[in-house]
Order: sequence, then C-alpha cells, then structure tokens
Amino acid sequence: MFAIPPPPRYPTTSGLITTTLETANTLTTREGPEYTFQVGEGTYILRDDLQLATPPPHPSEAPIVNPNPLATSVAPPTTGVKLSLVSLNPKQINTDLYRTTTATSSLLRWRSLGLNNSKEPKKVEELKEVKEIEKEPSVSIETGSDTASQHDSSKSSTTKAFGEGNAALSPVMTREGLKRRKPKNNIIKSNSSFVSRVIPHESLTKKLQERDQGGTFAFININRAFQWLDLSSTSKQDPMTKILFTKAHMLCHDVNSLTKHSTHMDIVMGSSASDIIWYEPISQKYARINKNGMINSSAVSTIKWIPGSENLFLAAHMDGTLIVYDKEKEDAPFVSEELVDEAISIEDDDQSVLVISKSVNSSNQKANPVACWKISNQTITDFAFSQDSRHLAVVGDDGYLRIIDYPSERLTDIYSSYYGGFTCVCWSPDGKYVLTGGQDDLVTIWSLAERQIIARCHGHDSWVTAVAFDPWRCDERTYRFGSVGDDCKLLLWDFSVGMLHRPKGVSDF
Repeated sequence: MFAIPPPPRYPTTSGLITTTLETANTLTTREGPEYTFQVGEGTYILRDDLQLATPPPHPSEAPIVNPNPLATSVAPPTTGVKLSLVSLNPKQINTDLYRTTTATSSLLRWRSLGLNNSKEPKKVEELKEVKEIEKEPSVSIETGSDTASQHDSSKSSTTKAFGEGNAALSPVMTREGLKRRKPKNNIIKSNSSFVSRVIPHESLTKKLQERDQGGTFAFININRAFQWLDLSSTSKQDPMTKILFTKAHMLCHDVNSLTKHSTHMDIVMGSSASDIIWYEPISQKYARINKNGMINSSAVSTIKWIPGSENLFLAAHMDGTLIVYDKEKEDAPFVSEELVDEAISIEDDDQSVLVISKSVNSSNQKANPVACWKISNQTITDFAFSQDSRHLAVVGDDGYLRIIDYPSERLTDIYSSYYGGFTCVCWSPDGKYVLTGGQDDLVTIWSLAERQIIARCHGHDSWVTAVAFDPWRCDERTYRFGSVGDDCKLLLWDFSVGMLHRPKGVSDF
C-alpha cells in the first residue's frame, strides 16, 4: 500500500509556519464516478478516505522561521509517511522463485575501469571474483525455478542463512527452552524524556478479543507520531494506540512477519535522532536500541527485519552505513574491527567497495552491532531483500543501485542512475527484476540476469517515492506494479518482456 504525503502548509506573511492542531484522524466515505477508475481486470473504487492527524511540533521545539526549501540551513531529516499492513492470517501466494545469480558480475566491468581501491592487484582480484561466482549453485535465474514452498523447504541446502555457522549468534537455551522475549519497559508508564505521550484505546483489550482475526492492522509513522489502527473495525479512524515522541521523528518501521501472532508482534522503528525503538504493541512494552547514538549517531532512513530471523534486523543510517542489530542484545560503544587494523576508507570516486567494519562471522557478538558495512558517504534511501533471502538491493542519494550477497557479505553488482539519486527499490515476486524510483522522475526496471536496464517508465512529474509489485497480478508473462511520487500520483503499470520495443539507434553491448 502507498501513502501519499499530506499537502504542504505554506507560511503566512509573518514568516512562521501555521500549524493546524490535528488531534484525531478523520474518515470520509467517497461516492461517485470521480472516485473510480477502470482497468482490464475490473473497476477500482475509492471507498474510504482516511486523513491522518499530523501532530504539531512539541512545545519544546523552536518554530521553523524559514521554510524555504532552498535555504542553506540544514533541515531535520524526514522521509514522509510510512505505512505497513499486517494480517495475522494472510492469504498465501505461490510464486516461482528464480536464483538471482549471473554468469559474471557487473563489478568486473567497474574494476576493469580502475574503480577499485582494494590492495590486491586487479587481475588477481578478478580471478578470485570469477572463481567465487563459479562456486555458486548452478541454478540460474534463466533456467532454474522452484515454487515458494519448494524453495523454503530446500533453502537450508542451497542458501546460506545470515550468520549461519557462527556459534556466537546461536540462540541461548534456557530452562523453558527458546522462549520468545518481550521488551522490558512499559511505554505507557514510561518516564523517559524520549517519549512524550502514549494514548491507548480505552477498550484496547476488549477490541483485541472481539476483532476479526482475519482483519488487517495498519502501523503508520507520521512525523513524531506512531499510530496503530485496526482497518477491519467500523471505527477504523480511532487508533488502537497512538505514541507521541518528544522531538524525534519516526522515519521508518517494520513488523516481523515471522513472530506476528494474536498475542505478540515485534515492531522496530528508526528515528531522526538515531535511536531505534523495539515495540511490542499487545503488551505495550518497548526498548531503545542505539540509545543516544551509541553505535551510530546518524538518523535511520530505512529499517527491516532480516528474512527468517526473529531477532536480527537491518538498519540503514544516513551516513551510508548498513548495520545489523539484535533486538535482545545490549548496546556497547562500537569501534570498527577492520578499520583499526587496515585503515580502509571509501574514496569519493570509488563506489565498488563494501567496507566491512564488523563481520557477521566475528566471534565478538556479546553486544550490538552484529555486523556493520559501509557502502557510501551519502544517504541510503531504501533497501529490499530478494525473495530467495540471499540478495539485498540497496539504493541511495549517490545514484547507485547495489546488489549485495548479504549472507556472504559480498558486493556483486552495481548500477548507476540516469540522473540524480535513487529514492526507492523493490524486487519482483519471482526475483527476476528489480524496480527503482528516483530523482529523475523515472521508474526503472533492471534485469539482473542480463545485467542491464529493461525499461525506463515515464509518467511521473516529480520524484518517485515508492514502488511495489502487485503479487496478485503477476504471472509468468506479465507483471503489475505501482508507483507513487511527490506529484501526488498513483500509477499502475503492466510490464512484459514481449511488449518492449528497442529504441532506434540502440545496439546490444
């Protein structure tokens, strides 16, 4: 689902932003032909229009005097509204999965151009790269395919799980066995200055017991507020819980699909203050990770649970660092294990490196972080895990799409944008293609098997802010995906390789 950001509030003649006090969400039922549009499979109807309450700044915050976007003063980080839909009994989708391996890596071409700062000779490193690729499983994206259920059952034999083989990351057995833990602190009774106010529904326990278990929850972060809604309720505009933070804005969040249950859900939130919140909404417990920027002091732009893990999640910090955290480990001052010994750094003209500050295979796993990778000097705007739980697509303001074999901690491919930075990324349900949106107002389709762009989609008049495939409208031949942008447009696209045409004057390379 996409959430279009609210319209901007323009300043008055006094130079100060006029803040509209919004204390409650509003629900409007739309009717009429202007709220419908027709496509091949039928007619889409806008039924409910839910306007989210935008919280005003905290009284302790100074008002913004100059809202001019061209002002030279550094503005606080923001990523807009982020929304997650969670169903406790979701419908299963069987999708053919393809192994995202290629015969050769696009990094070889980058390194042949001299874009590499490794200490090893270039030829020796290229031979190592080819040998590593030859050792990978022979199932390719072009010929090998398995259903989702078959893939899950054989994953252990074909795909190395993240951190597998490191005894220091093995779960600790207790007398009760592998008991699922909850955070320790009650967020409602918290006296922390980080949390300003928590507003739970007066009949929260009763609503949870009486609700339809097949219904859908919505978790939303908007500025310094985080809301939990029940979209299956008749009063869906009333939050189950609303959390207001003091100064930090929640920029991103993610719900663990592996641990979600009617009695337990694990949610992680990344903030503009660099703090990460582990929140369990049923018990209203929470914990702070990377407190006061102990491990990394930059804001968290994107955060997601690592597929198949109950404890590990990946956070992208705005200084170009990817960090793996364990929700149950304590924080400790972090000193890079690699940089101290080898003094490696990323040069501005070299984008083909993955600096491992701490490896997941490190024996020192008593405290966070579990792993730390530096990939850029600019902001990481988004990342996405492939369906085979092996690859990670990362995009950022530097204008590069990177494909990382994250269980092996190896950068395999890198591609550049047409213009400007990338803002969003996602994988196709079968893992064949990667979608990116960016500051060039384009949606770009990439084929990893062919290591090239398949299509550039023109339709937006401003930056593309989110892209996503519709798994219900994707089959072996045709793919359906959607995109939204700062132009307040929601566009639906149908794509198939057979319908593409090659521009005149363009030859294969």
